[in-house]
Amino acid sequence: MIVSDAHVGLQAARRAVFPSVPWQRCQFHLQQNAGQYVPTVAKRGPVAADIRAIFNAPDRDEAQRLLERFVERYRKTAPKLASWAEEALPEGFTVFSLPPSHRRRLRTTNLVERLNEEIRRRTRVARLFPNEASCLRLVSAVLMEIAEDWQTAEKRYVTFGD
Repeated sequence: MIVSDAHVGLQAARRAVFPSVPWQRCQFHLQQNAGQYVPTVAKRGPVAADIRAIFNAPDRDEAQRLLERFVERYRKTAPKLASWAEEALPEGFTVFSLPPSHRRRLRTTNLVERLNEEIRRRTRVARLFPNEASCLRLVSAVLMEIAEDWQTAEKRYVTFGD
């Protein structure tokens, strides 16, 4: 499964390279994006809580039921939010096809965001690179180090099988 936001370039690359791999839109980014459709500050808290409840549903059917209730609740008072939610939120439901123990870790792009932050932190130390190859060497070394840490870690991020 590929977890990402809805960036047009990422979507095109995903469809071109991995056309049959399921896609999970990052639930955190969906939650953030909803904010631009909330008409008043007073509604932000309740809308955020409702979306969290949808994503924390025990299964896809319950999430869909909660989404339908959400759309009905906001159709008159926040029609743009209701339309957006009806179209966008189901893109965050792919994770419901996984075992419940995997959902929390695979429903957002947190792992990728953390990886990007580590690369950013390590390249900031060097500040200037004489050429592109030297930057690539450093980033490759950082990624190899992180991969080794993941492989030797006692606690696994997600385990598949058994």
